[in-house]
Amino acid sequence: MTAVTDSALSLLGLALRGNNLAVGEEPVEDACKARRARLVITAADAAQNSADRARRWAEAGGALSAPVPWDKETLGRALGRSSCAMAALTDRGLAGAVAARLVQADEGLRPSLEPLLHEKKNGRAQRPAAPET
Repeated sequence: MTAVTDSALSLLGLALRGNNLAVGEEPVEDACKARRARLVITAADAAQNSADRARRWAEAGGALSAPVPWDKETLGRALGRSSCAMAALTDRGLAGAVAARLVQADEGLRPSLEPLLHEKKNGRAQRPAAPET
């Protein structure tokens, strides 16, 4: 584990304590259907069926989805469970912060997580910096 991924796991724990994280299939599906999910994550060793379901739910609910570098046991342990294949962040700010750390750890995730990287906590896109003159 790197410091970046450890930091992302800590943010997930914070999201859970703040009631901003749906954990497991049914809660993730419910969060997506209610359009509360901002980022759906799946464990690296989640079954393909589960990962595909999570991705479809995210798309249907207007959320982004991404695999994470942790296995189900590591993700579950960070969330006070024995195992976790998927979770959904429901807070924009936390989703953006987790997305930023995931992109730091794996630049290949940037295209799929780019929209979250430019959001503020209030949900509006940040303006690009003005060009220097």
